[in-house]
Amino acid sequence: MHKPGMSNFLTTDIYALTAEEFSLGRNNVEVVELLIAAGIKVIQYREKDKKAGQMYEECLKIREITRNAGVTFIVNDHIDLAILVAADGVHIGQKDLPPAKVRELIGSDMILGLSTHSPEQVKAAVAIGCVDYIGVGPIFATHTKKDVCEPVGLAYLEYVAKNHEIPFVAIGGIKEHNIQEVKQHGAKIFVLVTDIVGSPDIPAKVRSIRQALNKVDLASDGVLTPPEG
Repeated sequence: MHKPGMSNFLTTDIYALTAEEFSLGRNNVEVVELLIAAGIKVIQYREKDKKAGQMYEECLKIREITRNAGVTFIVNDHIDLAILVAADGVHIGQKDLPPAKVRELIGSDMILGLSTHSPEQVKAAVAIGCVDYIGVGPIFATHTKKDVCEPVGLAYLEYVAKNHEIPFVAIGGIKEHNIQEVKQHGAKIFVLVTDIVGSPDIPAKVRSIRQALNKVDLASDGVLTPPEG
């Protein structure tokens, strides 16, 4: 069944997350507007510390902006918020409600994403049959989440890329300086947080990241020449 927003997901390269505390004083709505101006097609609202009413008002505005721009809007963790603002999807973690129960709540049309950290967890996600995509990570150490597990490294990413067909995003500590290595290990969609929202010029930063990704495509043998020095 076609899910609204999934076509963007399957054709994008960068999956952007909000993170207001790293956004140089800009609020989440302002950042989303800049992300859209930069050509980002999939945006996740991730907010841990605000009151429910404040998050609802923000998500209403972001839903309107993303809908008008044809951008896929995912809400992290807050299933009620995702439903109330008619987001395109919701993303949950291993310690949240069971995916099958979340699917009961959100219905068949919304995208359901699930974070995974091990081969056992991706196998379980595939077996459930109701998960549309998975997060693979954290690839590197990350400080944007307080309850994050230890980095799983590139080996788990490579395992998923080689052994599973479920769409996935690589996440965790990914920045412009290491994104080429992540792509070489099989990732096609990359989650970047602080490297983008913490940039003074978000559109310029996104262009620079995409140039780095394109260099991997242009390398004739798929392996980049290490920088000198």
